[in-house]
Amino acid sequence: MDEVTFKSDTVLSDVHLYTPNQRHLMVRLNGVGQPVFLSQFKLLWSQDSWTASGAEGGHHRDAVSWEVPPAGSGSPGSIPGSGHSREGSPLQAGADTSGQEGAGAQLDEDGDLDVEEDDITGDEAPESCPHSVIRIEHTMATPLEDVGKQVWRGALLLADYILFRRDLFQGRTVLELGAGTGLASIVAATVARTVYCTDVGADLLAMCQRNVALNSHLAAAGGGVVKVKELDWLKDGFCTDPEAPFSWSEGDIADLYDHTTVLFAAEVFYDDDLTDALFATLSRLAHRLKNACTAILSVEKRLNFTLRHLDVTCEAYDHFRSSLHALEKLAPGKLRFVVEPVEASFPQLLVYERIRQLELWKIVAEPAA
Repeated sequence: MDEVTFKSDTVLSDVHLYTPNQRHLMVRLNGVGQPVFLSQFKLLWSQDSWTASGAEGGHHRDAVSWEVPPAGSGSPGSIPGSGHSREGSPLQAGADTSGQEGAGAQLDEDGDLDVEEDDITGDEAPESCPHSVIRIEHTMATPLEDVGKQVWRGALLLADYILFRRDLFQGRTVLELGAGTGLASIVAATVARTVYCTDVGADLLAMCQRNVALNSHLAAAGGGVVKVKELDWLKDGFCTDPEAPFSWSEGDIADLYDHTTVLFAAEVFYDDDLTDALFATLSRLAHRLKNACTAILSVEKRLNFTLRHLDVTCEAYDHFRSSLHALEKLAPGKLRFVVEPVEASFPQLLVYERIRQLELWKIVAEPAA
């Protein structure tokens, strides 16, 4: 596909915006006629270190860089504002561990990560290192209601955090709310025992399921399982119709309630009504789970000029913060919710622009005193 036409009513993720069109590989049209592209997230860890860390639960000495096929000029970007010293970081520790020339993390003369593009497309991933890439199908320039079909920076930040906080996810049952393309769930499955990857919409969930299948070897290597399910925040309960795609079995629901300890969501706070529904779902699930749980939320503070205010505002972000405050101030009941920001000083293991507007928030639901 030579040219992608952007209409005034479409939204384009920065992850795709800063990557020239010719370096995206269009693979098909989805069920509603949108072009679907394939991007690759290259993992620089070696299979030996992957197996050791997965089997023993040790700390990853991984390095992950993002690239998209086919190869083209330039790189997806450096990692400004990562907030940590590169000296002795996992990016350097992972250098040259794959046994392939140039697979290590190289720094340019300014000290930024220099990503080399490989001519790897579709099924041509290197057979010698099956754990070297995550392949993600996604769309670009979608209407607002389809933004879940794109990859967003907040999902990459969340993936970084999952790899950093392996102890929180190791061997656990976890739930992603609004998973979109499933990237964060796929990363979580390299550590967790069971990942419930949820969203709404048959076309989106089918794309998500395809991405899980494309990367099933990553979950299998760590013993993890990803289950793609429908979870509509506007409904109280689960779809259990056996004839419906992505429905829940009674066994899945029981497993979710009995074993889930971590919930997470990325870049789902762009509409006030959906934000309200997300927090209502989060509270409802926390009260029904057998175990105390932790929720990790990733959000980008987006600045917009509005005619209503004649000024630059962050209305969606402000509503998100108000929702956090309201959750924390709920009248004491079975649970109390403790909210705190997560300092984004952990190592950056994927290549994206970690801008200061990207934030992580942690919510701990614990029994009330």
